[in-house]
Amino acid sequence: MVFEKLKQVISEVLNVDPDEIKMESTIMDDLGADSLDVYQIVMEMEEEFDIEIPAEKAESITTVEEAVELINSMLD
Repeated sequence: MVFEKLKQVISEVLNVDPDEIKMESTIMDDLGADSLDVYQIVMEMEEEFDIEIPAEKAESITTVEEAVELINSMLD
């Protein structure tokens, strides 16, 4: 569920096909995001999941899987 929603967020921000987004995808290398895109993705994640992600945690996200794990840990 979290992964599906996150795929939509990433897809919209980066203009990539959701089918290209895998758990192991790196947001910058595989999906072509720059630091501004990553910031936008984090903002959208906060809005979509109604959470607040601390800056140090946001900066440590490199893969889609890490983002999913972070969201899950904040929703528990």
